[in-house]
Amino acid sequence: MKVYHGSYKAISIIDLSKCEKHKDFGQGFYVTRYRNQAEDWAEKIGLKNDTQGIVTEFEFFESAFSSWNYKVLRFEDYSDKWLDFVVLNRNPNNENPVHDYDIVEGPVADDKIQRRLNKYLNGKISKEIFLNELRYHEPTHQICFSTQRALLMLENKSKESIDHLFNIEDIGEAIIEALMLDKKFDEETASKIFYSSGIFAQLADESTGFYKKKWQEIYELLKQGLNLINAND
Repeated sequence: MKVYHGSYKAISIIDLSKCEKHKDFGQGFYVTRYRNQAEDWAEKIGLKNDTQGIVTEFEFFESAFSSWNYKVLRFEDYSDKWLDFVVLNRNPNNENPVHDYDIVEGPVADDKIQRRLNKYLNGKISKEIFLNELRYHEPTHQICFSTQRALLMLENKSKESIDHLFNIEDIGEAIIEALMLDKKFDEETASKIFYSSGIFAQLADESTGFYKKKWQEIYELLKQGLNLINAND
């Protein structure tokens, strides 16, 4: 799935430590499937930083929701649970993260909603009234990547590897890192598994065109092979 991030500059390296705290789903890197929403964010933050906002496009690998060992929270729409979660994360008195999810997906508490949210928090309107008003709000969407491991599921579309050998090197580094984070292998073990696999042999053979695949797809194939080996042990 294509997703977008609006900012005052193009994003090449994601540094979670520089991401703002106390946002809807906590500190993390946020994207949306709606490009117009990202463009609005880019325009607003661009004005604040006296620059022209820029939208960076990413590919999000939705297998993160199913075949990876991620801790995920998803809100289909505005709801009681969504509101409680947002209020908890936006509380400035919470100095430490209030959840340990890798990825959180759901609607946005934008500027208009934020004004109503403040009234709810100040006791001027009830939770029922607040949530009822949200039924008529235009659709919004955001995904928050809260951990370094979760960022493996994002690929910057502005980065295109055109050299075969360089692409193998990039794929190898990503897969080894994924094995270390996902399977808890040390670097030596992860490297040995990758470079001794049939997957690497296919990557090294330029005629197969295997190196043109997304590294996440290649990693899924490698994991399947590892599962078969374990099952036969």
